[in-house]
Amino acid sequence: MSVFHLRNCMEILTKPLSNEKVVRPALIYSLFPNVPPTIYFGTPDEKVEKLPWEQRKLLRWKMSTVTPNIVKQTIGRSHFKISKRNDDWLGCWGHHMKSPSFRSIQEHQKLNHFPGSFQIGRKDRLWRNLSRMQSRFGKKEFSFFPQSFILPQDAKLLRKAWESSSRQKWIVKPPASARGIGIQVIHKWSQLPKRRPLLVQRYLHKPYLISGSKFDLRIYVYVTSYDPLRIYLFSDGLVRFASCKYSPSMKSLGNKFMHLTNYSVNKKNAEYQANEDETACQGHKWALKALWSYLSQKGVNSDAIWEKIKDVVVKTIISSEPYVTSLLKMYVRRPYSCHELFGFDIMLDENLKPWVLEVNISPSLHSNSPLDVSIKGQMIRDLLNLAGFVLPSAEDVASSSSSSSSSTTSLPSSPRDRCQMAPEYFTAQKMKKAYYLTQKIPDQDFYASVLDVLTPDDVRVLVEMEDEFSRRGQFERIFPSRISSRYLRFFEQPRYFNILTTQWEQKYHGNKLKGVDLLRSWCYKGFHTGAVSDSAPVWTLPTSILTGPKGDVTLSDFSKSETGKLGKRGSPEGSITLSEDGTMPKPMKTQAGLSPSPRKPSSSKDSEDTSKEPSLSSQMLPVIKYSGQTSRLSAPPTSQSPGDSLLAAVSP
Repeated sequence: MSVFHLRNCMEILTKPLSNEKVVRPALIYSLFPNVPPTIYFGTPDEKVEKLPWEQRKLLRWKMSTVTPNIVKQTIGRSHFKISKRNDDWLGCWGHHMKSPSFRSIQEHQKLNHFPGSFQIGRKDRLWRNLSRMQSRFGKKEFSFFPQSFILPQDAKLLRKAWESSSRQKWIVKPPASARGIGIQVIHKWSQLPKRRPLLVQRYLHKPYLISGSKFDLRIYVYVTSYDPLRIYLFSDGLVRFASCKYSPSMKSLGNKFMHLTNYSVNKKNAEYQANEDETACQGHKWALKALWSYLSQKGVNSDAIWEKIKDVVVKTIISSEPYVTSLLKMYVRRPYSCHELFGFDIMLDENLKPWVLEVNISPSLHSNSPLDVSIKGQMIRDLLNLAGFVLPSAEDVASSSSSSSSSTTSLPSSPRDRCQMAPEYFTAQKMKKAYYLTQKIPDQDFYASVLDVLTPDDVRVLVEMEDEFSRRGQFERIFPSRISSRYLRFFEQPRYFNILTTQWEQKYHGNKLKGVDLLRSWCYKGFHTGAVSDSAPVWTLPTSILTGPKGDVTLSDFSKSETGKLGKRGSPEGSITLSEDGTMPKPMKTQAGLSPSPRKPSSSKDSEDTSKEPSLSSQMLPVIKYSGQTSRLSAPPTSQSPGDSLLAAVSP
């Protein structure tokens, strides 16, 4: 047999058959030692290995009438079975629940919603929250949502705006509907529906057109955590066209196929053209990546549009953050238990400026075409890997089944989040969080110092963030990012972990390996679980706060006399700093001087009282969460110093 013929035979034998699937391990192992692995979700052309029976029997999914087929198919490939009981499931893709119902979710379970997410998922709440942000920070930062009015309460304001622009078109929407139901475009006051409530919105009458037609973008946004905030944007999405060419004529306002871009509306038009090719710019539905390619060929900078979309997404999520975070603390045992996919509907105007039209908290995942299957299938697979489902321990399952029958109002933290450590580390952790939240004039140098000495809580949160990032697939994390410090001023309250993660990204975004190696060294020692040793760093209050008249370092000396020194940063002699390699501690150098950058004080008008939400007052001070316990900073009287406020936070 010739060498050439032998080589051909070997190639045929070794080449996998076309229908042979790639075999993948059942678990994704952490980047870090002493951190549990997560469950792997594969693509249709992959075969996921089976876990041993003792572990595989824990793979239970709670089905709902709204669980999409694409989710069922993805979890089925990872050998999940349908839960036959109400308490033995790991995951559920279901309806949004009323906030108190979130109490029933066990610590190892994940539901695809956050309590309070309808603060942006309802059109009226979205407008209220974005208009509140606009009044606080100006139209330059928050001018990406069309001016809206909620009837009946805004009727007089609407009438005034209506009369000032007689040729203006208005779009009328029920505040809690979807799929284009109940939406109409009007231009006469007499056309306003009598039914209430309603959202009446200025119509974007000069949209960017392609081949003469309007279109909007369905952008997939995934939030894995609110405190710290972590937001991801999927790299692809859908472009949905109106099926009739656009005309600004008032006579055409009744034509929904011209003015609405919803697929559920336009598919009923006999002129509607389907598109099954995700790379093609044809028909009335495109892939987002196909649009970017089309615009680039026209000389448009699509990257610049994408950056603007990231900006409006981050700001929109932040507008709901105080509500969701407050409800999480009230009703959810562990932040791990919630995650959410949002569908942002965005329209480009004639200047290619993105406008947020609405946000969906249950975006359609129906996949009735190859285009939908390709985009949504990949997105859900990446989302579930990013979610980080962890196999529960026997103790977790036993405790959940025993507690599920009892309705308790106390919400203990998960053992995974509860660090068992020496009292000095416990107190130091609490003091550090309070210190970074009570500064009146923080600047970049001050915030950067948050990384000088890491606590066990810090390491745990950063490890979770880096592990999650490594599983992102085709998602891009847009918060925290190397530029996310610009968004910190938009939060109703400062959040310690947002400061920490933003500073971490600024420092290590260009050298991920260095940051991961540093965290790995601490995880190897079990520092993130609360296991500490004599060589471990202990965060201490700066010298300017702690040093008394005789040079003694005591908590009792942290008093009113030191108020003026709170703005200076430093550390007492002998404190231990986290070294770059995580192994060689070095003394912290005292640094002083903070450039004034005062925060704009909140107005009492900024708070919004809703019937089902906790009221958010500007007087609400940061909640310091540590090792499963919660302490709220009390509002200090005007004569009280920042030092006294911090002491109140660290007092038992």
